[in-house]
Amino acid sequence: MDSELAALAASGATTLVSLMVTDSWMHARELVGRYFSRIGADEASITHLDTARTRLLAAEARGDAQTTRDITNQSHAYLRHLLQPGSATSDDLRDLLTSLQDVTNNADTQPSTVHNTISGGVQNGPVIQSGRITGLTLHTHHPTDPA
Repeated sequence: MDSELAALAASGATTLVSLMVTDSWMHARELVGRYFSRIGADEASITHLDTARTRLLAAEARGDAQTTRDITNQSHAYLRHLLQPGSATSDDLRDLLTSLQDVTNNADTQPSTVHNTISGGVQNGPVIQSGRITGLTLHTHHPTDPA
């Protein structure tokens, strides 16, 4: 593996591990899964990352910094193994890394304070509180008069 590809793999492993403990993990997992599919990695590759994430979350809950470093190193070695010569190009890996860094930059790392106010009288139905909802479509049903 050339030095540029090795450096990209190291940076990718670090970025990926940092995303494992955020709410953005599912988005990052999807990006990495598509990348693994393109380079011919098997489905066990994603399972391996999910297992690493479970271990990482447990280590973080215990305040175990050594396990976090170990998982980062293991992820680096695993990515290097997946990126054997011919399976991926530096451009492919750079594109993935850019996408992962975009996810990192757009992740809400600090919880925000939410203040909800309900006004307009009595609410005779469920009130839903949420952070961010996109692509919302509301369908209403108006029953016809049986007259």
